[in-house]
Amino acid sequence: MTDMAELQTRKQPINLAIVHVDPDAFLASFMGWLEITAFITALRAGTAAMPADGVTPALSADDLKGSGVQGVGNDALFAFCMTAALRGDAAAVDAVEAGLVARLGPEFPGSLGLGYFRADNPNPILLEDFVGQAGRKWLKGDRPPPPLRAKEDWNTGLRFFEKARKSNFVQEILYPLARWTRERWTVIAEKEPAFLHHIEDNLPILREALEDPRNDQPFIANLLLKAAPAVDMELTEEYQGFLRSLARR
Repeated sequence: MTDMAELQTRKQPINLAIVHVDPDAFLASFMGWLEITAFITALRAGTAAMPADGVTPALSADDLKGSGVQGVGNDALFAFCMTAALRGDAAAVDAVEAGLVARLGPEFPGSLGLGYFRADNPNPILLEDFVGQAGRKWLKGDRPPPPLRAKEDWNTGLRFFEKARKSNFVQEILYPLARWTRERWTVIAEKEPAFLHHIEDNLPILREALEDPRNDQPFIANLLLKAAPAVDMELTEEYQGFLRSLARR
């Protein structure tokens, strides 16, 4: 039946595709996700009725151009590109783009979201700009030298964290992000500590944060909070409080 249960049924495969950076699974589940979200939105708005056969209606060419469907597509593509970037898997993003262009044309739902990871934007303004530029570097393997690496990794983690919390796929992004955060900061603490600020003070704090074994939102928030002084990033008291609240279990 077309209802919230169907929404969960259709979301599970696209969730897994995003977590595991599986382009084939993403392509297989993408249209179903667009269809059910569009239909439930229309039901809530009173512009659609439950079909007699209980089958979720397909989307027309005009439907695919609508702002609601485009927004859902952008969110899904952004999530996939983020987890792909954390793995440095440019081939996965290429495969998803090629598959959607072949099926729906170059203006497919989500093309704008993916475009943030393609464009070279030297003056980012929006959160999406910052995430796209950071993700683009990881997809290209464009890493700065060690003296600049820790600060850039901190900024990447922060921007990805902020964007993930605005997504329909927040948990599917946060788990890979937590693993990436742990891997990157373990390398920094063990192999690149000489480039941190006030090493004698900040390195023990950083190592203590890495002792948390759970790859989740509190771990990321706490690591960002504790690592900020080590990369000479000043957070406002308000933002420190925000991270502290998210770090609580």
